[in-house]
Amino acid sequence: MKFERHLRIDKGLIDLTPIVNVFFLLFIFFIFTSSFIFQPGISVNLPKAITSEVLQEESTTILIAPDDKIYLNEREISQDELASNLRLIAKKKTSLLIKADSRSSLGRIVEVWDMCRVEGVSRVNIATSR
Repeated sequence: MKFERHLRIDKGLIDLTPIVNVFFLLFIFFIFTSSFIFQPGISVNLPKAITSEVLQEESTTILIAPDDKIYLNEREISQDELASNLRLIAKKKTSLLIKADSRSSLGRIVEVWDMCRVEGVSRVNIATSR
């Protein structure tokens, strides 16, 4: 005996509103429970000098951190990038200010100073505190 099939499949619609609400609530939860940490710039302890003068002109800043990393205008760069940037500074004839932490190695400071001279930067200053 053969039965007739009257099976009909209806395609239903998925309501996305509850899913969007759940994701929105999770997003708000994570925003309120996360801690926002203020990360200041690089902290440098400048060496002290009695005979230092105040630099009045605008200059490009090279920062040498205690771990001997080099930053140009607060952006970490490699030595190759520093050399190419120093060539541009030499072409513009702007002054350069080296801010070296008192805990950074003297060898790294001299290395950066020599790189400035090799690339043709004529006005190099070293930042100190009084």
